[in-house]
Amino acid sequence: MLSIDKPYVLLVAEKIYLEICKIQKLNSNLSNIDLIENFIGTEVYKEISSGKFHDELFKKIELNNFENKKTKKKIPKETLKLLQIQKEVTIKQLIEFPELYYVKSQFPLEITQRAFDFLWRMCESYELWCKETKQNNLIKLNIID
Repeated sequence: MLSIDKPYVLLVAEKIYLEICKIQKLNSNLSNIDLIENFIGTEVYKEISSGKFHDELFKKIELNNFENKKTKKKIPKETLKLLQIQKEVTIKQLIEFPELYYVKSQFPLEITQRAFDFLWRMCESYELWCKETKQNNLIKLNIID
């Protein structure tokens, strides 16, 4: 039996995924592409792209004396390093230049495409984890299909 404890590095992917699912509930006719594009620029997107999401996660971890609440085990330094790397990569991939999102031809600029690709991969990662842990009921967007 696989453990269904969520790895810390998956928390940001889960947050992105769940927020996109909220958009889907309000706009069930939108494609996954449109849903992700609608996520770009939201308050949650800004929180993640600015690094605030990870900063809050680090604060929670520190307040718990670097101990996992569920398992009561110390969080390895390697996990903290991975979270720091993830924060840096996330900020770089989701860099925000609001006035540059689309050109007149409606084709995404490279910056927007990079953010879109990153968000898509995060959603894929979350769905793959759900599938690997046999929690298929959590899969709502069916990106990996």
